[in-house]
Amino acid sequence: MHAISKKASLKGEVLVPGSKSHTIRAVLLAAMSDGKSVIKNPLTSDDCLSALRAARSLGAEIAEAPGSWVVTGRGKDLHVPEDFIDTRNSGTTTMFVAAIASLLDGYTFITGDEQIRRRPIRPLLDALNQLGADAHTTRTGVEAPPVLVKGKMIGGKAYLSGFSSQYISSILLAAPLAGGDTEIFVDKPLEKPYLQMTLDWMRRYGVTPEEVSPDYKYFRIKGNQSYTATDSIIPSDWSGVAFPLIAAVTTPSSVVITGVDFNDCQGDKIVVDHLIAMGADIVKDEAHHRMTVVGGKALRGGTTIDLNDIPDSLPALSVAACFARGKTTFTNLAHVRVKETDRVAVMEEELKKLGADIEIGPDYMIVNGGSPLVGAEVDSHDDHRVAMAMVVAGLFASGTTRVGNVECASVSFPDFFEVMNAIGSNVVVGD
Repeated sequence: MHAISKKASLKGEVLVPGSKSHTIRAVLLAAMSDGKSVIKNPLTSDDCLSALRAARSLGAEIAEAPGSWVVTGRGKDLHVPEDFIDTRNSGTTTMFVAAIASLLDGYTFITGDEQIRRRPIRPLLDALNQLGADAHTTRTGVEAPPVLVKGKMIGGKAYLSGFSSQYISSILLAAPLAGGDTEIFVDKPLEKPYLQMTLDWMRRYGVTPEEVSPDYKYFRIKGNQSYTATDSIIPSDWSGVAFPLIAAVTTPSSVVITGVDFNDCQGDKIVVDHLIAMGADIVKDEAHHRMTVVGGKALRGGTTIDLNDIPDSLPALSVAACFARGKTTFTNLAHVRVKETDRVAVMEEELKKLGADIEIGPDYMIVNGGSPLVGAEVDSHDDHRVAMAMVVAGLFASGTTRVGNVECASVSFPDFFEVMNAIGSNVVVGD
């Protein structure tokens, strides 16, 4: 499936769907809890449905209704699935389920799509093995799924690189149900807002770690605990907000984005502040959970943006940097290279097809913006954030931009094209 985007002027109101990161944590914790939990406003994207299916495979009962999921958890009575678990394209689900599987008697086989089968998981498996599990990849010399995990995790000390917050969050979620206490030692933790999100969700379900260092380098979690079922409402997805937001900023537009919580722990909310610092006309109304964007005004470059805590924002922000006049530098990008794709290399490759002036290194990107982009044929590389970013770039490029393989947008933003067209993007989607 492809999308064709051309210059557009946007007008109207956007309500962004629930957060993928929040939804996955909520449904898996509900499965690990004793009792019935109601999750309102879950994101029904491909990744979140992968988490839902995994929870069912492990023994949870889930009733789906419009706008809510009712999850009857099994607590410590979760069991190994009757078949393998296919997480498809969900890296978060893959990591979290591997840790949950380490609590179970028997073997759990976990796999995913081609991108997941290239995604490093060895550091997590090593940590699970340090805590008493038996976890391995299935291909000799390959550090990525498929994986085979056998319990039981008994606790102890785990040493982890902070390269991916998913490794740490996985251990945090599973540790309270382990046979003994767990200590986690982290070297150079990245993506700290996601770690805080995990801790917040654990507390909602009744578990608080005994100790968390302010720098997120040390955690101590008591074992033999239980999660307690609870009801929750999923907030809007700040990672998804970035795309209609930057589309509005870079085109002659007047757009109101609603349903946003400026106090939420999602790190990507800082994208708004970065855009304001670059000169974007954005008015935040925190009391009413909305912001108003008047777009098409020139943005300023000359800024450096550290993506240590917000790696998912690179595709969207690199597009905004092309619109800005001057040099924008993005730093701390090493972990951005091991997402669904190497997003540093992929965004350089695809934006250069539109005429962008970009330089990259192992952990940085420099965008020399301000020169007009010219429409061309580009590709998503089956990466949902790349797909949406390139569609947005086409809205202020001259001519026609054809983005290939855009069906992957459903991984995190199932109604992306409908939402954008409702405010006048006029993006044409076809086979």
